[in-house]
Amino acid sequence: MDRPFTRAAIVISLLFFAAPAPAQDRMPPIPADKLTDAQKRAAEAFAEGRGYAIRGPFVPLIRSPEVMLRAKAMGDYLRFKSVLGPRLNEMVILITAREWSQQYEWQAHHTIALKEGLRREITDAIADGRRPTGMADDEEAAYDMATEILRLKRVSDPTYQRAVAKFGEQGVIDLLGVTGYYTFLAIVMNATRTGLPENVAEPLRRFPE
Repeated sequence: MDRPFTRAAIVISLLFFAAPAPAQDRMPPIPADKLTDAQKRAAEAFAEGRGYAIRGPFVPLIRSPEVMLRAKAMGDYLRFKSVLGPRLNEMVILITAREWSQQYEWQAHHTIALKEGLRREITDAIADGRRPTGMADDEEAAYDMATEILRLKRVSDPTYQRAVAKFGEQGVIDLLGVTGYYTFLAIVMNATRTGLPENVAEPLRRFPE
């Protein structure tokens, strides 16, 4: 005779079968023949400027072509010309992606952050929601500024003063700009359920659990 299910086994089986399927993309890519003239022009301008077709957050954003192009313009500066430099810039992007549990954003920037010299121990701690140990002075200043504004919605005097001393006022604005810009992209992708590339697993645990 088969052994009867225990209460725990029944609960586990119910949880398994009740587990929701992956959320469906609410704003998937629009077929080329369905794009409006404004959307076609925006897509062409994007591809000309970036060297690749729209992807990630720009897929839902093309529903409002002007917003998409203005977001691209801001991103062009914050991503590629920020006075923070690539290592710190990518660190701030990862911090923002982690706070929003934004899977696409993390997946797109994690490899870049490592390539730009951010240590894996730091990215692993950020992914876990822990304060990294052994950070350089500039990394600590950037981490504290980005984390405080995201979590507390304000920045303490010591954190602000340290950031100004380390990066200057332009650097502080660029840092906050990167945080705000990638928060904007995270909001768009979380709301529209922008999916990861095919066959790519979610890299982050979802907070809160």
